[in-house]
Amino acid sequence: MSSSPISPISPRSPLSPPSPLDLAPVLPVVVLADAADAVPLARALVAGGLPAIEVTLRTPAALTAIRAVAAEVPDAVVGAGTVLDRAQVDDSCAAGARFLVSPGWTDALLAAMAGSGVPFLPGVSTTSEVVALLERGVREMKFFPAQAAGGTVYLKSLAGPLPQARFCPTGGIGPANAAEYLSLPNVGCVGGTWMVPADAVAARDWPRIEALARAAANLRPAA
Repeated sequence: MSSSPISPISPRSPLSPPSPLDLAPVLPVVVLADAADAVPLARALVAGGLPAIEVTLRTPAALTAIRAVAAEVPDAVVGAGTVLDRAQVDDSCAAGARFLVSPGWTDALLAAMAGSGVPFLPGVSTTSEVVALLERGVREMKFFPAQAAGGTVYLKSLAGPLPQARFCPTGGIGPANAAEYLSLPNVGCVGGTWMVPADAVAARDWPRIEALARAAANLRPAA
C-alpha cells in the first residue's frame, strides 16, 4: 500500500460493465501452460454456470489465452489476474480482458486499473488497506490470501465498521469452506481453483471440469 496523496477513483455508474462479484458465486482462477486449452476450458466453465473466468498472468500463454477466449467464447467474461503493473493492465485490456485482479496494490497500479475502463479488484489483506481503498472510492476488492489472512472470522469483523466494502476472497478456499464465505454479507463471490484441477486440464477432461463448475455454480451460502 502506498502513502502518497489520495487520488479519488470515479464511482461505477449503472452503465459500467458488470462486476465479477455479481456474475456467479465462484470465480475460477485459471493458470494455463498451453493457450490451446483456453477455449475448451472456458466453454466447459461457462456450460457449468461459471461465466467469469480469471486467467492469471503467471505463464507466457496467459495473454494469448485471454485473447482466444475473448474472441471465441462470447458467453465468457474473461479477466486477467495477478496484474502487477501498468504494462500488464494495458496488455490485458488489449487482449480483451473484461476485468482485472491484482494480489495487492500501489497508487500507480490502482491508477492504471482505474483508467482501464473495466472493473478491477485490487488485493487487500489488512483493515488499513481496505480503508485506504475506500478513501480512494474503491469498494470492490480481492481479499488475499483469504485463509492465511484470517478467513471468515476476519471478514466478518470488517462487515460492521466497513459495510461498504465488498470482497472476493481467494486463497485456501475450496468446496469445504466456500459456502461459509458466501454466507457473509460483504462477500460477493469467492475465487478458487478446485473446479480446474491441474490433472483435469492436463488430460483435457472438459466434461469433468464442466461437472465441477456446475457444482460450484450451485453453491449456496451456509445457513
